[in-house]
Amino acid sequence: MSASKSDQAILHGGDDAIAIPKQGMPVTVITGYLGSGKTTLLNHILNNAQGLKVAVLVNEFGDINIDAQLLVSAEQDMVELSNGCICCTINESLVDSVYQVLEREEKMDYLVIETTGLADPLPIIMTFVGTELRNLTRLDSVLGVVDAETFGAALLKSQVYSNQLVYSDVILLNKTDLVSDDAIAAIEQDIHLLKSGARILSCSLESSSDLPLSAILDVGLADVETYALSERELSNHLVSDQFVSIPFRSDRPFDFTKFEHFLMHQLSENIFRAKGILWFEGQPQRYIFQLAGKRCSLSPDAQTRPTQNQLVIIGHQLNPLQLNQQLSNCLTGQAASLLSV
Repeated sequence: MSASKSDQAILHGGDDAIAIPKQGMPVTVITGYLGSGKTTLLNHILNNAQGLKVAVLVNEFGDINIDAQLLVSAEQDMVELSNGCICCTINESLVDSVYQVLEREEKMDYLVIETTGLADPLPIIMTFVGTELRNLTRLDSVLGVVDAETFGAALLKSQVYSNQLVYSDVILLNKTDLVSDDAIAAIEQDIHLLKSGARILSCSLESSSDLPLSAILDVGLADVETYALSERELSNHLVSDQFVSIPFRSDRPFDFTKFEHFLMHQLSENIFRAKGILWFEGQPQRYIFQLAGKRCSLSPDAQTRPTQNQLVIIGHQLNPLQLNQQLSNCLTGQAASLLSV
């Protein structure tokens, strides 16, 4: 049954308009591997959600939630899910966080969940179709973000990576501006071999904002019946893939030359992802640090200079003590307040 106009929130965007029924809050889950562009996609949604009240749940694997600090205009409508991963079980923390959104005095039109890059989306899906939330929300779709530049056979061997593709209703092939047309065609072929009939949208979220929200929100593509019939045992992917997240904080700034030397000469090949909000001596603003695979960026941010460094590094079989010591050696002064795992 279609909702009447009085029961809908209308999102206008160019020639497109999305009518969001208010009965059963629609939910979109954003999944994707480390550094694929999930937070960039979420910012794209928030920047273009004209007239749509979007609530955001952000989950980070580790003790420092960098992604939550990089979101635009979402402070009052965001719930952080830190210090762990919402993907391992149908867990109460996720259900409780959704209730926080549903019980807000100011009613929200839409809920978007950004998972950690280490998340298997199936347990998250089952939280919405296998608990009491199925009567209060409507799982609209799972969006899988794929980094076209780092896509390859090695990643496809990861259970987490392949599950993110298999359980995505729409796959956003991101950063296509960094690869050739032949490479894009080959990636699409590999994805179709893994997931027959996959819906793939090519985009370059960092350099272009031409992805219409009508293509990714309120699309009604969640295959709820298939998910509900899935009875496979959920594995502990964090153990099987041997991931570790190492947080680092300091109350003193980095020396830029020392930090650059660390990146060029000491960075372990087992590090897949790093992100942080950094403070450099003598600089009037903070810097946003991003590392994904072999690609690294350091961008000045307009906000006031922070009074501490916050950095999260994720990889295979890393040595937390050694990494903390290497980073502390990049600081100015004699002392630093460090957070170790």
